[in-house]
Amino acid sequence: MTLDFLGSTTRTHRCGELRAADAGKPVVLMGWINRRRDHGDLIFLDLRDRTGITQVVLDKSLSGHDALAKAETSRPEYVIAALGKVRLRDESLVNPKMPTGEIEVLATELLILNDAKTPPFSPADDAIQNEEMRLKYRYIDLRRAEMQQNFLVRHKVNQAIRQTLSDEGFLEIETPFMTRSTPEGARDYLVPSRVHPGTFYALPQSPQIFKQILMISGFDRYFQIARCFRDEDLRADRQPEFTQIDLEMTFPTQDQVFAVVERFLTASFSAVGETINTPFLRMSYDEAIRKYGIDKPDMRLPAMADLTDVLTPELRTTLKIEQKLPVLGFVIPSVGELSSTARKSLLSEVRASFGDSGLDLLDLVRLRTAEQFVPLADAISEKLNAELVAFNGSSLTSNDLAVVVTPKLETPEMWNFDRQWIWKRVGQLRLELAKKYADKHGLFEKKGTPDDYKFLWVTDFPMYEWNEEKKTWDAAHHPFTSPHEEDIISGALFNDKGAVRASAYDVVLNGLELGSGSIRIHRKDVQAEIFRSLGMSDEEAKERFGFFLDALEYGTPPHGGIALGIDRIVMLLAGAQSLREVIAFPKTAKAIDLMVDAPSHATDMQLKELHLRPTVRS
Repeated sequence: MTLDFLGSTTRTHRCGELRAADAGKPVVLMGWINRRRDHGDLIFLDLRDRTGITQVVLDKSLSGHDALAKAETSRPEYVIAALGKVRLRDESLVNPKMPTGEIEVLATELLILNDAKTPPFSPADDAIQNEEMRLKYRYIDLRRAEMQQNFLVRHKVNQAIRQTLSDEGFLEIETPFMTRSTPEGARDYLVPSRVHPGTFYALPQSPQIFKQILMISGFDRYFQIARCFRDEDLRADRQPEFTQIDLEMTFPTQDQVFAVVERFLTASFSAVGETINTPFLRMSYDEAIRKYGIDKPDMRLPAMADLTDVLTPELRTTLKIEQKLPVLGFVIPSVGELSSTARKSLLSEVRASFGDSGLDLLDLVRLRTAEQFVPLADAISEKLNAELVAFNGSSLTSNDLAVVVTPKLETPEMWNFDRQWIWKRVGQLRLELAKKYADKHGLFEKKGTPDDYKFLWVTDFPMYEWNEEKKTWDAAHHPFTSPHEEDIISGALFNDKGAVRASAYDVVLNGLELGSGSIRIHRKDVQAEIFRSLGMSDEEAKERFGFFLDALEYGTPPHGGIALGIDRIVMLLAGAQSLREVIAFPKTAKAIDLMVDAPSHATDMQLKELHLRPTVRS
C-alpha cells in the first residue's frame, strides 16, 4: 500500500466540532479510524481525534474510485484525512449519544497518511482490564476518550489555578531540580555528578527551602506547579514523581493562606463544571481524632460519639461493661435492613478483624427492627441520634447501622489504655464498614451538588511525636514548620515538647489529604532548636543547612504557605481510581516505566565517567 503525503491539505475542523448547522459545508477532517464498517455500497469510517468522533461515509455512487479503494484497505488506527461535505443523517439514523450524531461527512477524497499494526487493545473499547498492557502501550491507551477527558480536566485545573494566583499577585517562579539532599520524610533520588567525583545532587521532594529563600529575597508571593520526586513505596495514590501546586507568601495569617487556597480550588473546580462550598469547615487535630479517629476525616459520614459519660454505673452493669472503660459508638446511615444471617456474618467479620487488637464489640444491632434483635439502651440511642441529626438533620431509623465498641482488656496493665489509640482503631472500623455498606446504598455517590465535596481544614497538629524506641521526641513535620507562637513564648518548645502545637494545617477532601502547609520558622534560634530535635548537632545543621541558617540572619520576614497535590485533585474530579489514570506516563507499583523500560542499566562508559561501579547486576 502506498501512503499519501499531506502536502498543502489543511484541516478545517476537528472531529468533535461539526453539528447540524454545518450541513452543506465542505470540510477536511484528520484523525485515526476508530471503527470501520463495510456495508457493500457504503463504507463507514468513524474518524476520531481528541475532540470526539465524526462518521465519514464513502458511497460507491458518489465518492471517487480512489477514495473507495483506500477505504476498503484501511483499518482501525490508520491515520487519514477525509475531504468531503457535511450532510444531515436520515432522522431514523441520528445517534443521540454522539455530539456529532445528527451529521456525517460524505467523503469524496481520502488520504491515508499512515497505516497501523493491529494494536494489543482497541482505543474504541471503554475499559481495558490489563493495566500492565495499558502502561506498556501507553501511547495507545492515551487515545481512549476517557483518558483524553482526564487530561482535558487536568489542563483546565492547571489553567484555573495559574490564572487565580496570578490575579492575586503571585509570581510563578521555577526552582531547581538539581539540589542537595534535605530531610523531607522520604528517600531522595540521587544524581551523581560527573564533574565533581563522589558527590551527588538530589531531586527535590519539594521546593521547600527555595520558596522560603524567595520570601527572604522579597518576592512576597510565589507559586509554582512543581515536579517533585520521592523514592518511596508506591500505592494507588502515590507515584515516585508527582506534581504539586506550591505557594508561599510573606506576612500571612493562617486565615489568609486558607482564603487563597479556597479561591483557587473554587476556580479549578468551576473550570470543569463543579461547585464547592466555601469557607471550608475547620477542625483541630485533637478534635478530628476524637470525633473521627483519623486526621483526614471523611465528612460524608457522621462523627463518632463518645458514650463513656452516657453510661450510668447501673447501665454499665446491665451491659456488662467495665466501670472504667471508655465506650464509643457511630452510625452509618441508610445501610438498609440486614438479615439475621448478614448480621451474624458482620459480627464475626468485625470481631475477627479487631478482637486481637484490643477492641471488642459491645453490640452491633439493627435499631427498631425485628424483635429478635435487642435494641440499644435508650441513653446510647439518644446520643447516637444526636450525632446523626447534627450530620444530616434526620433521626435514627431501622435503615441505619449502629455500632458500639469498647476496649478489650486482656491484662491488668491494659487499664492504662491510650484513649487516642482507641479513637483511631474505632475510626478505622467506621471507615471499613462504611466502604463495605455505604457504597452499596449510594451514600458516597455524587448527587451533582456542592455537598459532593466535603472540604475540611485540619489545624493545630502536634509539633512532636514520641519515639518509644529511642525515648526521644521527633519532629512530626518537615523541619521548617513553626511552633505556635504561644508555645515559644511560654517556653514549652524547650521544656515540654509533648505540649507544643505546630502552626501546620492540612486541607482534606472526602477523607483524602489534598495538601499540607504551615507557617514557617523565620528565626534562626527557633530553627536551630528544631534541627536539634531531629537529632542534628549544630555542626551537622551548619554543614547541611548553613546557607539557609545564614539567610535567616538577613531580615527574614514571617512567611508561610502550602502545597497541594495536582494529581490527586484531578483524580477526584475525573472520577478516577488511581493517580495512574491522570498522569500521562506513570510508573507501576514497582516504580517501573513499562513503556520505555526504565529504570535501566547504565553503560560501563557512563559509569566510568561518573566515577561509579556497579555492585549489583540483574
